[in-house]
Amino acid sequence: MPRLQMKLPANPDAETEARAAEIFRRVRRMEVRTTRLVDDAMAGRYASVFKGRGMDFDRVRNYVPGDDVRTIDWNVTARTGDPYIKLFTEERELTILLMIDISASSDFGSVADSKREVAAEAAGVLAASAIRNRDKVGLVLFSEGVELYIPPAKGRTHILRLIREALFFQPEKRGTDISAALDFANRVIHRRAIVFIVSDFLPSAPFDEQLAKMRTKLRITSKHHDVIAVSVTDPREEELPNVGRICVEDAETGQVLELDTRKQKVRDTFRDQSRSRRDRTAAAIRSAGVDLLEFTNGTDWLPALVAFFRKRRQRAG
Repeated sequence: MPRLQMKLPANPDAETEARAAEIFRRVRRMEVRTTRLVDDAMAGRYASVFKGRGMDFDRVRNYVPGDDVRTIDWNVTARTGDPYIKLFTEERELTILLMIDISASSDFGSVADSKREVAAEAAGVLAASAIRNRDKVGLVLFSEGVELYIPPAKGRTHILRLIREALFFQPEKRGTDISAALDFANRVIHRRAIVFIVSDFLPSAPFDEQLAKMRTKLRITSKHHDVIAVSVTDPREEELPNVGRICVEDAETGQVLELDTRKQKVRDTFRDQSRSRRDRTAAAIRSAGVDLLEFTNGTDWLPALVAFFRKRRQRAG
């Protein structure tokens, strides 16, 4: 089934001062909302799910009854004549990589927001949670290839830049190639990272071939990183209303299909094919050993994110 299309937003670099001011206000509103979401719902959950990479030696102190004898520092004990133990601290700092699909299909939205806006807000919440825990956050924006890469860094200004680019960066290509984006991530991220792939997971045709390729790349990436797929879909991509004859344009190929939505069979076929493609995509992602989190545009996605973190925390023990 075609990927639906809506008018793309204008390029902010070519806009007037009024447009620039509106962009700033929108980024600011999103910053306020994501901060509130982090404070209200995400406090403590992020840190409990994503642990540090290990333990670093901190210092030694005198042994006291009840200490684990396995932590005794025998070199210091032999040198001083008194028993000492080693103390360790968790190596907390993590690298978070947000990979956001900005292909043409991401700009579709049948409700107040587009899928891209939902993706940007979700990424903002994750980024804000990471910064609160002193982790680094990087950004990859991709379509048929990587359109923009911002290396991992810290700080509020950095997060604002990530949100701004996720909302307004204009891609050069219209299609989707998740496999190419994963190849890029594997080349630039050399230490283990938490990788969030935010997309509608509607790869360019041929669907079966691209789906198999994506599954292979996900499996390879998940061997080196903790990969989490975040699917953002729109209700109109699965259900057509009864509104008579309409022309549906594939946002990425430009192909136009005329549908008579007055016919129940047409609406049922559209729904069944869309659900089949969604289910096959979800199965491919999970078979690659990757967790899948699903958001629907127009619904409150935050409870699903909180529940996902809770489930991962329980699974980790």
